[in-house]
Amino acid sequence: MATATIARIIHRIVKLSVLDQSIAVAGQDEDAAIRNTLELAPWCESLGYNRFWLSEHHSLATIVGTAPEILLAAIAARTRRIRIGSAGVMLPHYSALKVAEQFRVLEALAPGRVDLGVGRAPGADMATALLLNPNAYAAAEKFPEQVRDLHAWLSGAAYKGVVAHPRGAATPEIWILGSSNYGAQLAAHFGLPYAYAYFFSDGEGTEEAMRLYQSLYKPTEERPKPQATLCVWALAADDEAMAQHHALSRDRWRIDRTRGALGPLQSPDVIAARGFTSDEMTTLEATHRKSFVGDAAQVGAKLRALAETYGLDELVINTWTYDPVVRRRSYELLAREFALDVEARPGDA
Repeated sequence: MATATIARIIHRIVKLSVLDQSIAVAGQDEDAAIRNTLELAPWCESLGYNRFWLSEHHSLATIVGTAPEILLAAIAARTRRIRIGSAGVMLPHYSALKVAEQFRVLEALAPGRVDLGVGRAPGADMATALLLNPNAYAAAEKFPEQVRDLHAWLSGAAYKGVVAHPRGAATPEIWILGSSNYGAQLAAHFGLPYAYAYFFSDGEGTEEAMRLYQSLYKPTEERPKPQATLCVWALAADDEAMAQHHALSRDRWRIDRTRGALGPLQSPDVIAARGFTSDEMTTLEATHRKSFVGDAAQVGAKLRALAETYGLDELVINTWTYDPVVRRRSYELLAREFALDVEARPGDA
């Protein structure tokens, strides 16, 4: 038996999914980021990824995906198998009924493959959040009630005398998103799937959040066992040096973010020419020790170890690159590394 085959048997079988954030890049109009996302979804479907999720952020010059529910409709029309969804809709900005209606429409467009990930965070600064909803502070406090109401309306039931149309045979799957213990406890209380934003803090807080979710989980008829995943930032290339070079774009962004300078992703070639200060390099060296950057085997080994640590059968991969071709290549390499159920791998006869 081939060594590669043996490795797949002894490793935990891990499904991979995608979180795309529509990242703006220097030298291009921001709307190009939306079109790049639109092109990435069917590509990832052909590679065998399980889900394709979109985030919601506001008034940011880097992450320009502001309306996942609209973009998901376009993605639904361009795909046929991959699950599609939000990671997530920032529920306190909106009426739970309106969100239920939007996602019931999406369910009609892509029956049986819609995920509705919801979060409590504003996905913006508070000034922007208050413009989206003048009652943003109070709405955030009512997030558990919103989740309860959302679940009822998505089920197709008449709730509070109102039905969220269109009804259908399938129902969008609700996920609770979080980067703290709050989301873990809420997901456990409602017996819902939970996605932890591992990439927000290079994994800090993951162990406690996952422990709380598992230990406090209240089984439901619909979901008798807990279901969790981690959203991880990862970048694979044909060799480690190439991966590290393309990761410079995000490295520069992270350093600039600490100074409050948030702009489009810069070219790694430009960044390499300018370099980093000694203090910046010290900061980056610490983050690099925790990074998922390298060739496919290196990144795959770290991702498998992470899945083993937390007993997960699925990981969600978030990748930023200046060049969309590099991003697509990264997802292709990881699909091959994890032997995903590929429809027609690029380059195969």
